[in-house]
Amino acid sequence: MSYDGKVLRRAAARYDEDKQRREELFRARQRECYAKSPRIEEIDRELSHTMAKIIASGFRRGADPRSAIEALKEENLALQAERGELLVGLGYPADCLEPKPNCPKCGDTGWRGSEMCECLKSYYVREQNAELSRMLDLAGQSFETFNFDFYSREQEYGQNMSPYARMEKNYDACRDFAYEFSPRSGNLLLSGAPGLGKTFLSASIARVVSDARHSVVYDTASHIFSRFEAQKFDRGDEDESADEDVARFLKCDLLIVDDLGTEMMTSFVQSALYQIVNTRLMTNRKTIVSTNLNPAELGQRYGAAILSRLEGEYRILPFFGEDIRKLKRN
Repeated sequence: MSYDGKVLRRAAARYDEDKQRREELFRARQRECYAKSPRIEEIDRELSHTMAKIIASGFRRGADPRSAIEALKEENLALQAERGELLVGLGYPADCLEPKPNCPKCGDTGWRGSEMCECLKSYYVREQNAELSRMLDLAGQSFETFNFDFYSREQEYGQNMSPYARMEKNYDACRDFAYEFSPRSGNLLLSGAPGLGKTFLSASIARVVSDARHSVVYDTASHIFSRFEAQKFDRGDEDESADEDVARFLKCDLLIVDDLGTEMMTSFVQSALYQIVNTRLMTNRKTIVSTNLNPAELGQRYGAAILSRLEGEYRILPFFGEDIRKLKRN
């Protein structure tokens, strides 16, 4: 999995905040127990110094430290047993002053070697979903809440099936893509007029893929291209953030580009789109492109090289029918 640096920093910050909060609660409970029984504080002080004293003594005598360690174990066990009895007598669990990590797999570091632990991954997913929710309605737009009722069952002129039948196929394709997402997945091109469910299904995919611990970035084409432009031409304080944004677009596990074709067309936009499409294909990273243009119009706008890659490497899902937003208003 490729992690989004911005999201990971926020996730790590939340992780550390919760870790510090647990440590503060532990210290507060410790102070409370010490106030009720000073002997408990004495025991903890003895436990913290016993090992250093016994091992140091063993080495000073030139003796084998193993016997000192065995003596240490016995002494510590006796002290722990006494502390447990005192705590139970005060109404606390016997082990309530034993420092225990919230995650025994990583010891609350968030990492197991070079791999991110599942505990930190859960924070990453929450922060990523919060980031996605800035532009998508992840709470309301899901495969479970998709409504086919607004799609006509009547076959339209020039189409080989009804909007309803077409949307059933699009829905199944998007759902399979989301739940079976992996490095072996393909890419999707959602093509059709506004108000037909492209963004809804994009949000549904983003939610499922994100929950499965993959990095997902969703953004409009116009904003994506503006960040590429900032990286290339800006020389101010924004340079560093533009570099990071471009890296996010190129390296995330799934990039969802919305509203391709609504941006102002320039030769730079054409070049940036080629870089995005080609780089992500070459590095086997998956992309969903949503556009109001059909493939022929995409070719006219962005050129044959880009159209060839879209038609050859993307599964094209056409959307047609009446604007759902208008139908809902009516």
